[in-house]
Amino acid sequence: MSLAESKVPSTTGTVTVASLAKRWADKNPGQIAMREKYRGVWREYTWADTWELVEDAAHGLIALGVDVGDRVSIHSEDRPEWVLLDLATVAARGITVGLYPTNPAAEVEYLLADSGAAVHLAEDQEQYDKVVESNPDYVRSVQKIIYVEPRGFGDYDDDRLIHWDDFLELGRRHKAEFPDAVARRMAEAEEGDVMTLVYTSGTTGPPKGAMLNNKNVQFCIDVIINAPNRVPGGPPTPDDLIVTYLPLCHVAERIFSTWTMVGAGPVLNFAESIDLVNENLREVQPTIFFAVPRIWEKLHAMALIKANDATRFKKSMLGFGLRLADKIGKEKVANGGDHTFKSRLMAMVGYPLVFRSLRERLGLRRVRYAGSGAAAIAPEVLEFFIGLGVPVYELYGMTENSAVATANFVHRMKLGTVGEPYEGIGFRIDDQTGEIQVKHDGVFAGYWNKPEKTAETFTDDGWLMTGDVGEWVDGTHVKIVDRIKHIIITSGGKNISPSEIENSLKTSPFVNEAMVIGEGRKYLSALIAIELDTVGDWALRRNLSYTTYRDLSEKPEVVGLIQEVVDETNEKVARVENIRQFRLIPKELDHEDGELTATQKLKRGAMEEAFAELVESMY
Repeated sequence: MSLAESKVPSTTGTVTVASLAKRWADKNPGQIAMREKYRGVWREYTWADTWELVEDAAHGLIALGVDVGDRVSIHSEDRPEWVLLDLATVAARGITVGLYPTNPAAEVEYLLADSGAAVHLAEDQEQYDKVVESNPDYVRSVQKIIYVEPRGFGDYDDDRLIHWDDFLELGRRHKAEFPDAVARRMAEAEEGDVMTLVYTSGTTGPPKGAMLNNKNVQFCIDVIINAPNRVPGGPPTPDDLIVTYLPLCHVAERIFSTWTMVGAGPVLNFAESIDLVNENLREVQPTIFFAVPRIWEKLHAMALIKANDATRFKKSMLGFGLRLADKIGKEKVANGGDHTFKSRLMAMVGYPLVFRSLRERLGLRRVRYAGSGAAAIAPEVLEFFIGLGVPVYELYGMTENSAVATANFVHRMKLGTVGEPYEGIGFRIDDQTGEIQVKHDGVFAGYWNKPEKTAETFTDDGWLMTGDVGEWVDGTHVKIVDRIKHIIITSGGKNISPSEIENSLKTSPFVNEAMVIGEGRKYLSALIAIELDTVGDWALRRNLSYTTYRDLSEKPEVVGLIQEVVDETNEKVARVENIRQFRLIPKELDHEDGELTATQKLKRGAMEEAFAELVESMY
């Protein structure tokens, strides 16, 4: 390091997520910033603790040779180290690259090579092995690999390896020698600095690294915290509690957890794992909660299973409560999300009898704001939770616009829509194609090393093309019809949106996933994956024994059960949109097997290829 780097310049630099974190540490050092479950006990990090660790990690990165614009990749489950290294990277003016914990070795190889990561955090031996399996000619950029969990590393001889604690100690030594090094980097930060690469899900091709800069993220934080009437009861505060459990490399989770944390100060609680999130929700009882539709569907299914598992009296009470919640939900959503006199009376009956205990068991007793996004959700599921007293608001955005596009606002909810465009942003629906297009300060800086793909994403007059087809509802709210590339054109020339049919099928607690097929075909068919927990519970109550997922899905009784679901959906849609044939998928869909993206979206091409025989058997 040069002598010049040891002096802090007079400039203050632009606002970054790192500088926001430091601001909380300076203003409220003793306030709790994060909590994690450690050996059965919730361990707390104050803002002072958090910033000290961030600063140590930032110094550690500089000591490892990380320069302005260098990439630091993180391959880990949600945990404090993820957030600490993310903020540290921004403080050092590096670029964070998040990897999904479920990324198989081939995807890890691609992401490390494409980003050119210089430092890589591999949470444990499993994630490190994925790097080892990669072609060294492709990932030659990785100079250092930080690991957190030491188990299994005793036999490895790789001079790139450094344990997290040793990495922090390296940072402390560097801080002692160059105390102003991090402060200097932060002071020189610019709006246009790329702070993170968020890789797209890659449903139709290799993932692309969307570049979000400091200006993009600050715009996003300002909107999600300060937009009027977005959160019931007012913007998030340090009194709020958040549970983080979705992958932090996904833009939605970053927004609702870390960016909200540094922007407004709520306490970030780390779930122990995705498998234990329900238990952690019950312990924390968050006040702000975001979930993708798949999580809301599972919580809905869980409520139904609890009703089935109860005693006769409790089953009767729960059944009554669930039916009442549906009625209240319909009444409220017809009134913009607000109670009517009738719904309030019903809620006064339902709350002490059923709703209070059910919300407690689901971990949603204290939720004052809940969001649903990243994909379409069945209206019936939203109605249920709204009727239960959990205020769920559907919203819409994408990585490329920092997830700022539309939201349902307090008192103005419209079911089946993703809400209204945020005030002051550019938002339009193309007259010819129906494509949603946006323009604002949160729109990304382009795709990493892919200028041609970036150019394809913008109109000639500079608007971001989302690839989503939308339509206005009542001139104020927006309904997402489907992705442009997912629209099915049958052999009869009929344009059909598969997502609406698929979402209707997934309303059933017995359906985990559904994919409608029909491009160039005479009629529509569907591949359907059953929900193992609920169908398994249904089967056992009927004394239907089974051994495996495949065994269960092949039982004629289960096929008949799903036929009833298909028939119910067919009654809701036009005749041309009816599912004439369906097949049950014989295995649980998995990211590592290539059927799903890391965000649990179907890879339609891969699905049709993997289950080609099933598809052809329907025609």
